Amino acid sequence: MTLHLPEVPEIFDPETVTKPPKRGAWKLMLPLSILLLAAVYLAWHFGWHANAVTAGALFLAAASHALVWLLGLIAMVPFIGPIIVKVLSLSFIWLLNAIGYLVSYIAIKRGYSKDVLTYRAVTIALITGIVIGYVVGHFI
Repeated sequence: MTLHLPEVPEIFDPETVTKPPKRGAWKLMLPLSILLLAAVYLAWHFGWHANAVTAGALFLAAASHALVWLLGLIAMVPFIGPIIVKVLSLSFIWLLNAIGYLVSYIAIKRGYSKDVLTYRAVTIALITGIVIGYVVGHFI
């Protein structure tokens, strides 16, 4: 008895690599992005539950590849765009932000809400400084 595996296309197959990108994606992504922004604004205006709205918007954006499309738009800015996208995709930035949210959650539960505002401002300043430093260091 022989095992027959389905044929998997080669990753570096010239036919696969030279395939032209899909044109006209902006016709779907732009209205979808506007719809997401409008939904988030309406949720904020009417005071809907923030966690539910955030989860729904993130799920819809991830399922429709709107986040990747947005990063692609940022990457099209000459010189600085690709560097910003590279910094935003660094796992260190994501880890630093996640730890900041975890510490904020614990501090708010213990009653240090004013200190959390200061801490989050410092964290955002640190992340912004890392991005600016990376961009400036890339050109020097």
